[in-house]
Order: sequence, then structure tokens, then C-alpha cells
Amino acid sequence: MPIIDMPLEKLKVYQGRNPRPDDFDAFWDKQLEDLSKLDPKTELIESSFKSDVATCYDMYFTGTKDSRIHAKLLVPKNIEGKMPAVLNFHGYSGQSGAWTSYLGYAGSGFVVAALDSRGQGGLSEDGGKVIGNTLNGFITRGLLNEDVSDMYYVNAFLDTALLARIVMNMDFVDEQRVGAYGGSQGGALTIACAALEPRIKKAAPCYPFLTDYKRTWDMDLDKDAYVDLRTFFRKFDPMHEKEDFYFTKLGYIDLQFLAPRIKADLIMFTGLLDNICPPSTQFAAFNKMTCKKDVKIFPDFGHESVDVHSEITYEFLMDLKK
Repeated sequence: MPIIDMPLEKLKVYQGRNPRPDDFDAFWDKQLEDLSKLDPKTELIESSFKSDVATCYDMYFTGTKDSRIHAKLLVPKNIEGKMPAVLNFHGYSGQSGAWTSYLGYAGSGFVVAALDSRGQGGLSEDGGKVIGNTLNGFITRGLLNEDVSDMYYVNAFLDTALLARIVMNMDFVDEQRVGAYGGSQGGALTIACAALEPRIKKAAPCYPFLTDYKRTWDMDLDKDAYVDLRTFFRKFDPMHEKEDFYFTKLGYIDLQFLAPRIKADLIMFTGLLDNICPPSTQFAAFNKMTCKKDVKIFPDFGHESVDVHSEITYEFLMDLKK
């Protein structure tokens, strides 16, 4: 079996390297309490894109930091009663993709909501005001601010929970039959969504990003998607005098510590040759999950799409129709 990381038997028991903030649970409980008080001011605008199977809307809502967030919403036609729904989250720096990529789910009777992550490649705003570097990525955005809630991914994670709440509150959606899926950053946001909104029933993260930052740094893989770790230290702590402080602060957005909150049935996909999001970092989160879970291992694949990912995910989420 090819190895760029730990042997599989060690991956299955690995518990992570990144330090966990002492007040982690209290911090996230407070964020969710504040989120429940937020008026999202949801707006639906029918899209110029037309389909025989679904009515398509550009959906806007107001998230944290007064940011206006966009998602594509597809509502199946000619279906009565409450429908299941799926939420989709895209990869790092991308956007919600083509309407046509969701017609398979809509044609199967699912409401679909595909989020544009704030400030990335789609139509969502990022209203955060941060000190320091914003050139190379989002992991460290807000890390120099005193208020932890200024960190980019605190707010991006909350966007996923708010999207789920909005969709679950729609008259035509069955709130008990909502799932989430996505790859890389989308896999990370799938985990965040399922952790912060416990009514998510099924979650299918593929090679998730944003977990066990210290392990990635230890492996000298703080490049590519994780390059902002190296950029941050080179610019703001070149001798690593505050290394423990910064990695502990990054712990607030480390998904291995949100993972135990998940109640959904979950399936994860991992390529053992992944040198973008190392397998050990993915397992740091997976091994902390206490929900019903499974992991599909692809020994000869790295951080890349495999056709069977989407097929297994589709069949897995189809259980929401039962």
C-alpha cells in the first residue's frame, strides 16, 4: 500500500496534534446562541436559468459580521408535501458551481442549497475587518485580531449552520431529512455544518480540509491549500516565539474539536496519497466522531475527484427519501 503519511492501522487510532483551546465548547455555544438571535433577512430571486425539474433561485441572507451571503436554491417542481433537502459546500477559493450540477438531486425530489463561501469565488460578501495578511488565504485571516470571532472560518462555519436553519424552516422542507456534502473545503464545511446544526441527518465529507493544523505544519505541508500558515509565521512570528499561542488559537477552527458534536450518519472519503490535506489530519477529526460513521479508503488516490465519490454520496443521501 502506498504511504505518504502514517500506516492505515495508525491512522485509525490517531488523535491529532493541534492544541485545543480550554474554552472551546463555551466559545462555540456562545456563537450559536448569538446566531439564533440574528435576522437573516432571506431573499429569493428567481434565476434566469430555467429547468423542467426545478425552479431555481438566487438566495441571499445576512450572516455574521453583517455579510450578505449567497446560495443557489433549487426547488423541485410538481412535488407536493415536505421534501428532503441537501446542502452543498464547494472547495477552497471556488464557488457554488453550475445549476446543472444539482439537477440530479432536484430531479430526485430534493431541495438543493449550494453555498457560496463568503469572500471567495462566488457572490457572497465577507464583512469581517481583520488586521494583517489577506493575500494567500483564509485560515489565518483574523488570527491577529483580539476577538476570536473575527477569524474568517468562525464566520464561514456559522454560515453553514445558518443556511441549514433557513432551509429547514422552509414550508416545503422536512427538517428531519436534510443532508450535506462537499469535498476539500466543502468537506470541512460539511463537518462544520453537521456539528453546529445537530438536525443534519446525513453528512458526506470528502477529503476534508481545516483540521489538525499542527500536524500539517509538522509534515512540511504548510503549502498549497495550507500555505497561509507558513506565510503567517514568516510575516508575523518569524522565530515562532508565539507558536503555541497561534496554533492554540487556530484550534477554535480545527474541525477535530467540533467533530464530537455530530449526530448525523456520516461517510468520509480519504485518499492515502493526499499531500494537500494529509490523511492523518482527516482521521484526527474522524476518530473523534461518536456518530454512526464509515470511511471509504482510496489507497492510490490523492487530493482528487474520483467518480465513485459522487456515486456513493448520491446513494447515501438517497436514504433521506425514505
